[in-house]
Amino acid sequence: LMPYVVRIRYNAQGLQAGEYKIPAKTSAMQAIKMLEKGKTLQRQITFAEGLSSVEIVEILNNAEAMTGEITEIPAEGSLLPESYAYTRDEDRQKLVERMQSHMQDAINDLWEGRVENLPFDTIEEAITLASIVEKETAIPSERPRVAGVFVNRLRKGMLLQTDPTVIYAITKGKEKFDRKLYYKDLKRDDPYNTYVYAGLPPGPIANPGRESLAAVLNPEEHDYLYFVADGTGGHVFAK
Repeated sequence: LMPYVVRIRYNAQGLQAGEYKIPAKTSAMQAIKMLEKGKTLQRQITFAEGLSSVEIVEILNNAEAMTGEITEIPAEGSLLPESYAYTRDEDRQKLVERMQSHMQDAINDLWEGRVENLPFDTIEEAITLASIVEKETAIPSERPRVAGVFVNRLRKGMLLQTDPTVIYAITKGKEKFDRKLYYKDLKRDDPYNTYVYAGLPPGPIANPGRESLAAVLNPEEHDYLYFVADGTGGHVFAK
């Protein structure tokens, strides 16, 4: 009976196609009203800060209920990692474009409020430094302080000497690094190796989140030039 009621009432119009989550014991009329309102099921996918573009693409290509396959890896640092809602059969490439748009919106917004006299001049350099900060600490409260250390080093012309850049010099973000760094790694002749080359590396080493972007554009002011892991997930800082 219900299909005939639907056909007469809506004449094949008024009901919106899509994926719906209908709770148990929902009546037929209640289900029809859900389709009429078009409140489709919103799926969600979350990307952790500091993932490489290769890692993000791998997650996307394995995400359920999406269409298309991403075959071209986006530029490192061009994707904003956060949670994204999507609907069934959404194209994966469209989500990549959304991530790129969100990154541009975030950095453009934060760039306008940056402090003066930073030791870099471009948005690309800001994203590069933010990616280093992202890989150095996962503690939100530490990010401005870590950023301040690197800003101080850049101002003094000191080598950044940050291990994540050495790891990126080895992997280029395409594979997991599951061993300790050796002394010979620190001598690796690669422009991403900040133990060998002064200044910022040629580009980002990961996709930083909004907090790390904000940290490098408004770093904590202090005299620290060094920091070391304290064994509890945080760091100890020193002049």
